[in-house]
Amino acid sequence: MADSKVTVVKLTIGNDRFEILVKPDPALEYKLGKRTDLSSVLVSDEIYSDANKGSRVAVDKLNKHFKTSDSNEILKQILLKGELNLTTDQRRKMVEDKRKQIVQYINKNFVDPKTKLPHPVQRIENALEDVRVTIDPFKKAEDQVKSIVDSLRKILPLKSEMLQLVILIPSSFSSISYNYIKSSGVLTSEEWLSDGSLKVNIEINAGMKGNFLDRIGSLTKGSAQVKE
Repeated sequence: MADSKVTVVKLTIGNDRFEILVKPDPALEYKLGKRTDLSSVLVSDEIYSDANKGSRVAVDKLNKHFKTSDSNEILKQILLKGELNLTTDQRRKMVEDKRKQIVQYINKNFVDPKTKLPHPVQRIENALEDVRVTIDPFKKAEDQVKSIVDSLRKILPLKSEMLQLVILIPSSFSSISYNYIKSSGVLTSEEWLSDGSLKVNIEINAGMKGNFLDRIGSLTKGSAQVKE
């Protein structure tokens, strides 16, 4: 696949592989939600088991795994769920953008424990180079910070500002909210009340507060009570 105007999206389900040919930049925009027109992304509507060999997938396998005979729906699922083979330029740009987001996040939410002041951006960037962390271009910056900070602490003293929250979740949303809450910080206490509602005390990084509250609001349709 030497043509830079064509790349592959690959999706594996069980022992079966599905590949489609797409235009690199439109395909990336589609996966990032910046484009909705499927026809502008596809090079062809063929679905392959091996695009390099031109081996097409049998219709019965498509019906088995995708539960539909609608080719557009199948193509859409492969594009959204599959792995896009990024071009070198795309990957470089996405990694660099994500690196900047991570550096800014660390600068805003972590301090030098000795001075109580944030480390300068350039110092954080230099430390990232020194520890050679791997940055996932598709993963949210906030979701990568913990492991990256753990690596940075080997050479750069970092302390985060922590926030204590008390959250009361109504019974109808307590189960679906619990796993998210538990994964977002350190639960210092949890109590399932007699009416099925959930009360927790949680410690989170102060920089996560906005995203955390937005997510809790979404999960509970705005019915959660949160206090600092």
